Amino acid sequence: MHRLRAVAQAVQQNDAEVRYRALFEAIDDGFCIIEFFDGPDGPLSDYMHIEANSGYERHTGIKNIIGKTLRQIAPDEVDGWLELYGGVLATGKPIRFERHFVAVSRYIEVSASRVEPASLNQVSVLFRDVTSRKKAEAALVANEAALEQRVAERTSELMRAEEQLRHAQKMEAVGQLTGGIAHDFNNLLAGISGSLEMMQARIAQGRTGELDRYVTGAQGAAKRAAALTQRLLAFSRRQTLDPKPADINRLAMGMQELITRSVGPMIDVETALAGGLWACFVDVGQLENALLNLCINARDAMPHGGKLTIETANRWFDERAARQRGLSAGQYVSLCVSDTGVGMAPEVVERAFDPFYTTKPTGAGTGLGLSMVHGFAGQSGGTARIYSEVGQGTMVCIYLPRHLGNAETDDIAPDPQAVQPALGSETVLVVDDEPLVRMIAVEILEDLGYHVVEAGDGPEAMRHLNSDQRVDLLVTDVGLPGGMNGRQLADAARGVRPELGILFITGYAENAVLNHGHLEHGMQVMTKPFRAEDFVRRIRDLLP
Repeated sequence: MHRLRAVAQAVQQNDAEVRYRALFEAIDDGFCIIEFFDGPDGPLSDYMHIEANSGYERHTGIKNIIGKTLRQIAPDEVDGWLELYGGVLATGKPIRFERHFVAVSRYIEVSASRVEPASLNQVSVLFRDVTSRKKAEAALVANEAALEQRVAERTSELMRAEEQLRHAQKMEAVGQLTGGIAHDFNNLLAGISGSLEMMQARIAQGRTGELDRYVTGAQGAAKRAAALTQRLLAFSRRQTLDPKPADINRLAMGMQELITRSVGPMIDVETALAGGLWACFVDVGQLENALLNLCINARDAMPHGGKLTIETANRWFDERAARQRGLSAGQYVSLCVSDTGVGMAPEVVERAFDPFYTTKPTGAGTGLGLSMVHGFAGQSGGTARIYSEVGQGTMVCIYLPRHLGNAETDDIAPDPQAVQPALGSETVLVVDDEPLVRMIAVEILEDLGYHVVEAGDGPEAMRHLNSDQRVDLLVTDVGLPGGMNGRQLADAARGVRPELGILFITGYAENAVLNHGHLEHGMQVMTKPFRAEDFVRRIRDLLP
């Protein structure tokens, strides 16, 4: 009876073993159990594979693993595997990682867990083939890289196309600009040269009584050429500015009568001037020109009459609002001119600031007015913007940075009798590399009794200034040859004669050379060409 029970128990145990082994082998993934033991390097310094299914060999490429120790199958990698599996045994925390098994050319995800109880010193390890997933991931990465490459190539192509478009637009603008300049200047030069030829002919004929109208014609053409040059310089932000703290409300009120006369009786002129308007640091004369330009444009947009409004306001732009206007965030003053005229289509607004672009009939406008306004505003640290709708009217706004200070209030017109200079006796040093300009300046001053010393460049002028020769005033061009420009000459002159008055005369100068209009005491600037009486008035103002 006892024997039968023992046989039955053996059969049951054998069945359990068979079922266990069948289940063990049914696992598709590789599986093994390792048991740590005390090795030659100390406690638990090696382990033996005590169980492994057939999937183990398929996944790792290692045969007949059961009964083999770590040092037998991977003697060069003992430390690495002991650290991984030993950590699982010591802490009880499972781990998961991926390895590339070269023997089978597969990527395997390895999962290891401690077999409980911990006293068994065993760890179970599962090997799952993730090669397909890794290949899919690699393909995805490759596709993404290829897509990024195509995007980069496409972006580069677009950038090249945009650059070509910008170049084409630039060349179109340059062609339009040069064509407009050539047309206007050739007309003006024809008037000047024709007048001079007629003067020469009348002098030869002894008919000097007829010279006046030719002189007047030549002078008028020369003034128009000077004005055209100033517009071009304003458009390119290269005009010489003479900025001062200014109250735009006072400027607008002072010009209201002139604007009303200029636009005519069919236009109702209104002002909406902000109270407590901030001051601006701006060239008042150029701002007056810009405001008058805008008002004339508004008049032309209302051929049948309408309302013109001049408006000022304090504006505080945050980053977003400033970016929309091409400005830096901060405080600005706006001067806006709006009309109830025909308005502009979007494509016209887009080109309205281009030089020589005009929608007016031939001969009715140069196309430089708005470009001058835009360039002047930009050179003054601000900008200009157009807001328009066809049939509803247009508003053009000039935005100028706030000046943290008070505006100048001395705007009393000079007494015409007071501006007539008396004969002088002081010594003036005139420096200009253009002989004709220097000759005219010298003769104007000598006619009034001044003693004049001439120089063609900075080093020659410094020889006079370093001598014992008397010099009461320095008149210098800004653009000079010889390695010393007019500003550098002025600074050097002040070094040896600190109280010397200085008048800069310039046809064109980078405003930075003149410190953006922030001139020291006793320094002034005027732009060529200039009238003789204006030149002499500046001389008189600067002399002690």
